[in-house]
Amino acid sequence: MLEELYAGSIADAADRAKHISLAQVEKAALAATPALNAIDFLAPSSVIKVLAEVKRASPSKGHMAEIPDPALLAQTYAENGASAISVLTEMRKFKGSMDDLRAVRARVNVPVLRKDFMANEYQILEARAAGADIILLIVAGLPHKDILRLKKFTEELGMTAFIETHDAAELDRALEAEGKLVGVNARDLSTFETDRELFGRLAHLIPADVIKVAESAVRNADDVAHYRAAGADVVLVGEALVTNDPAAMLKSFLAAGA
Repeated sequence: MLEELYAGSIADAADRAKHISLAQVEKAALAATPALNAIDFLAPSSVIKVLAEVKRASPSKGHMAEIPDPALLAQTYAENGASAISVLTEMRKFKGSMDDLRAVRARVNVPVLRKDFMANEYQILEARAAGADIILLIVAGLPHKDILRLKKFTEELGMTAFIETHDAAELDRALEAEGKLVGVNARDLSTFETDRELFGRLAHLIPADVIKVAESAVRNADDVAHYRAAGADVVLVGEALVTNDPAAMLKSFLAAGA
């Protein structure tokens, strides 16, 4: 499934490149308003930070929410305490788009993550041109040399690389790449099974100067409290927010993670 997701995102980017060349998207990226410093917004504090996701669907859960106005949802997130917004731009399985990213960026004043299967410089440039401040790099989906190259390219554009891991070996690779924003995803992207205890088993391996993000298996405030107790600085939440009252859920998450 992970290979299929990468192949689809790469093919979709190649289609866009037929209409907007690499040179054009590079020019737009360099002309964009400078990226926000996501590290400042997500830095550890007395309250857990929430990276709130605009997410319509997923391969494991199928359809979740229509979200006709992603910018309005993102505004609701920001107004109720979200420290950053994650926007799914993958079209085939997650039903997102670059238009969603642009709309969200125009509405909120917190960092925006382009959540997609990023594999090349074109995708990173178009993300920066659309206003993204953070780029997702998935260790399970990329050779280590590509992680290093794409992280460097991301940072040269003033953005932050969010490096996602799923086990101790992947975490070693993320730290070797000197990632400062590192996630542990409870969902195995090969089987799509979740293990809420995974973060707790790996958190002690992450240095104090690295922001620790717990991803997936956040259903309610109890899960946020669980991750906070295990050492999470940030939780990435999508499904629980888009399938419930997002304002109320965010407030409960922030209270639980205090």
